[in-house]
Amino acid sequence: MNQNKWKEILKGKTSVAIGGHERPDGDCIGSCTGLYLYLKQNYENIEVDLYLEQIPETFQVIRGTEHIRHSIPEEKQYDLFICLDCGDKERLGFSVPLFQNAGTTLCIDHHISNTEFADENYIVPDASSTSELVYRLLDKEKIEETVAEALYMGIVHDTGVFQYSCTSPDTLRAAADLLSRGINAPALIEHTFYEKTYAQNQILGRALLESIVFMDGACIFTSLTKAVMQFYGVTAKELEGIVSQLRVTKGVEVAIFMYELEPNVYKVSLRSKEKVDVSRIARYFGGGGHVRAAGFTMPGTVHDVINNLSKQIELQLGPKEKTKSEA
Repeated sequence: MNQNKWKEILKGKTSVAIGGHERPDGDCIGSCTGLYLYLKQNYENIEVDLYLEQIPETFQVIRGTEHIRHSIPEEKQYDLFICLDCGDKERLGFSVPLFQNAGTTLCIDHHISNTEFADENYIVPDASSTSELVYRLLDKEKIEETVAEALYMGIVHDTGVFQYSCTSPDTLRAAADLLSRGINAPALIEHTFYEKTYAQNQILGRALLESIVFMDGACIFTSLTKAVMQFYGVTAKELEGIVSQLRVTKGVEVAIFMYELEPNVYKVSLRSKEKVDVSRIARYFGGGGHVRAAGFTMPGTVHDVINNLSKQIELQLGPKEKTKSEA
């Protein structure tokens, strides 16, 4: 999709809703907020509303997030619903009715598992982030500091501060241009990416302490029950970063982190380094994501989840990667 197509989609619209996936992360919040602010600043004739679940306090430093709506008005209809960073309609959560009732729908996303469920779809699996895709569509001369701040933050989070393999020369050029708008990048990265509460550090320590390596060190996993989360006073929003910390373990190819949603139902996050396409595994179990980062929900015990995952990981690693004794 080019800028002309983007402007054509907006032409004649008087009301636009923006929404993202459940449990919004940095890229979802950044892309949604950045686009919301851009439309508010440059399209005064368009009514624009932003719908997301409650976001972590960490991200509330991003200007524009104070306007996020967490519930939908009764019988509200929009000319256009823009869905960002969302691989399928169901992941929109509470805003699904707005999507279904909109005159036109547009999806902008970089998940390889995206089902192209909207009327118009701009899906680029190789892109670092949805925030980068939003940046590509905008008139660069009209990007204000607040828009740049949100989009830069989104790119930072989905690239792991530019260290993941999804970071391309185009990504760095986009980040450099956004940085030139006067944003305080060091403070933004420190506050939204690195800074953790005392409780978050405690739960991270607990998760790492109880982690287990298997498949002769090629994989690592850890899990948290609802009881443990309640003991430390943390919610799902405060568990971000645990799976990434597992991934940096020397010798590990696949990192697995799971937490209990309800008795014997787990939300599973996967990360890989070079050899395993975790999006393929996630899709097999009804989830989705990217080649190096994906997730899904599975019923069963922790052992059930790991046993099922092991079979799928082995299919990609091959016999020589299973154990040293087999090599």
